[in-house]
Amino acid sequence: MAMAVIWTGMVVVSIVCALATGRGPDVAAAAMEGAGAAVELCLSMAGVLCLWMGVMEIMKRSGLSGGLSRLLRPILRRLYPSFARDREVMDSISANVSANLLGLGNAATPLGIQAARQMSRRTPGVASDALCMLVVCNTASIQLIPTTVASVRLAAGCAAPFDILPAVWLASALSVCAGIAAVKVLGRVWR
Repeated sequence: MAMAVIWTGMVVVSIVCALATGRGPDVAAAAMEGAGAAVELCLSMAGVLCLWMGVMEIMKRSGLSGGLSRLLRPILRRLYPSFARDREVMDSISANVSANLLGLGNAATPLGIQAARQMSRRTPGVASDALCMLVVCNTASIQLIPTTVASVRLAAGCAAPFDILPAVWLASALSVCAGIAAVKVLGRVWR
């Protein structure tokens, strides 16, 4: 609700300022141009996202997703010790982390919601430390292949959309480490 009010306010202020300065036609033209560019960007990104969603489905059917889940399990058991023996929850968390590693935030979000629902069965109505850790790790999301960002860069005409890899690796690793540290410290402080 708050975002709707903010966006509506921004549009109204823009229109009022444009009319007050006599630039109404310029604002109308920019709005139409922006709407066209948004549709073009969405269509160009859709192909790349479909490709990587297909890759995720192939990984799942071929067993690669299960292998990645087994590979991630020792790390995830340390992050989520209260769910270490719950295979269903750990598989959902692993799928979420796998999607995030591939930069597929659109696929990672439903997988994260599924994992959060499974985790919340133990403590209904209360966000456990493990659930907070899931939210932080999903939000910070360490990425090996920033698919979505690369597809936006490609759609915008970038010649080398993956030249941002070192910066993405560093930024995502730092954000995940900072998030995990914050959850661990605040989990102890609030007890």
